[in-house]
Amino acid sequence: RLPVPKLEDTITRYLNAQKPLLNDDQFRKTEELARAFEKGIGRELHEQLVAQDNQNKHTSYITGPWFDMYLKAREPVVLNFNAFMSFNPDPKSEYNDQLIRATNMTVSAIRFMKTFRAGFLEPEVFHLNPEKSDTEIFKKIIRFVPSSISWFGAYMVNAYPLDMSQYFRLFNSTRLPKPEKDELYTDEKAKHLLVLRNGNFYVFDILDRDGNMLKPSEIQAHLKYILSDNGPAPAFPLGYLTSENRDTWASLRKSLLENGNEEALQKVDSAMFCLSLDDFPVKDFVHLSHTMLHGDAANRWYDKSFNLIITKDGTAGINFEHSWGDGVAVLRFQNEVFKDSTETPAISPQSQPASVDSSRAVQKLDFKLNDALKAGITKAKQKFDATVESLSLNLIQFQEGGKELLKQKKVSPDAVAQLAFQMAFLRQYDQTVATYESCSTAAFKHGRTETIRPASVHTKKCSEAFVKEPSKHSTEELQNLIVECSKYHGRLTKEAAMGQGFDRHLFSLRYLALSKGLALPDFYQDQAYARLNHNIISTSTLVSPAVQLGGFGPVVADGFGVGYQVQDDWIGCNVSAYPARNGKEFLECIYKSLEDIFSVLKGKKISS
Repeated sequence: RLPVPKLEDTITRYLNAQKPLLNDDQFRKTEELARAFEKGIGRELHEQLVAQDNQNKHTSYITGPWFDMYLKAREPVVLNFNAFMSFNPDPKSEYNDQLIRATNMTVSAIRFMKTFRAGFLEPEVFHLNPEKSDTEIFKKIIRFVPSSISWFGAYMVNAYPLDMSQYFRLFNSTRLPKPEKDELYTDEKAKHLLVLRNGNFYVFDILDRDGNMLKPSEIQAHLKYILSDNGPAPAFPLGYLTSENRDTWASLRKSLLENGNEEALQKVDSAMFCLSLDDFPVKDFVHLSHTMLHGDAANRWYDKSFNLIITKDGTAGINFEHSWGDGVAVLRFQNEVFKDSTETPAISPQSQPASVDSSRAVQKLDFKLNDALKAGITKAKQKFDATVESLSLNLIQFQEGGKELLKQKKVSPDAVAQLAFQMAFLRQYDQTVATYESCSTAAFKHGRTETIRPASVHTKKCSEAFVKEPSKHSTEELQNLIVECSKYHGRLTKEAAMGQGFDRHLFSLRYLALSKGLALPDFYQDQAYARLNHNIISTSTLVSPAVQLGGFGPVVADGFGVGYQVQDDWIGCNVSAYPARNGKEFLECIYKSLEDIFSVLKGKKISS
């Protein structure tokens, strides 16, 4: 179970995170408020939270508040919450044809779904000592241990089974807009796939009456039929509505239902998933990021648990809605789909589509729109286009080293990437700001994420030495500062992964106070608390053989969204920003910071 941290630990960790962001007077005030909270109302709330947690052993203390946080948010899901991960191309280039890849990936996705629902999907396990535990012999033995104690057997060899309770929401699921708080809807009985192309909606049954998948050649035939439909794009594409403010969308959805679209919307909401087929090739990585992060809203349904997007040249990616689950569930799905569709593809470039009557099997959905709905779609499109227009996405690949070199030098690769972000921001804006790095707590029942706070007194000191006065320090002193940052970041990461951060705990205490109708404690009204939760640098990392790159929008208007990966011999960064910040310049500063860090680690002087 996810532990509720001790209140005194949470307050200490909170103050450690505040220290680099405040001057001495501000810090003194924040410390006084924190200590008063710890002794007074905070203690009472903490005891209530622990008691509540003990009565709800079937779940975790963060589950309710976290779902509420997502589902009560009224901002559009696209750019604010949805993230993307794009697939690597198929190693066999002739398989990167849109129809072939769409067929193979759809088949692999359904295979994954069927394996999961039958209870045969291999458990997700984090192996601290893979030589011992990630072996056939261990898997054979543990299989026969009753599930009530098998996790204990796994712990004995440092293998940690991860929570998989989110996985069922991958399929047949949608976030439904409702006034004030959305709902998650899942209908596992539905057997059809939703396909979007050119703003048109198509559905066809992908499972038969007995739950068996259609032959791959039939799926290929249906997708070919959809790709060759020359009908016009709708004048008022419905997809734009899912990019709206959630209350606005909720009332428009009500109008849609009242206007005779119940059956069509039911088909959209209950579909296995949404396959979005785009009619253009991808030009470069920036174009790829824009396509997968938001694309053209006419050809997306952002409320589906995920959209599998495949462009004209077979480039594929996933855009996923975030309330139902976190990156770990989506990444497992992506890894399996990539492996299965590339190693055992269902069809080949030589395969012929089945001779079936697709015009009967495939249904094109028709939506009845009145003037108010048409006006709603037009307005949504204007807002969406303006927001997307203002978003910049930029990428770099740092080729002078990566994980291998950093491990040789005994520093944490993740700590170095995070240090580079701190240095870059200091170089660009001459300040240290609230920074967020997400960390999965899936090692616990119904765990979600915890925050790592990468901006510390250590990164601030190190960044200032590198950026402001490198000539005053010897290479050895600079190396020691990097090592100091690495050790501290390693500690924060370990604490977060073990459910010992402070963010979720403080969030839950605040949620509890408000749900009890109490006045918001002074601690939460401190400007410093608000500033720490205004995450100007929001970061997330993943490395996977299936994924080319990933990214997300800034979480605040004056922020950066940083998706990054540290590979064996290179480091990649994908930065999103709105006009309040210059993402291109930030990336140049990250590049310079990485150059400096790697130079120092190799024992060289920093070039000015």
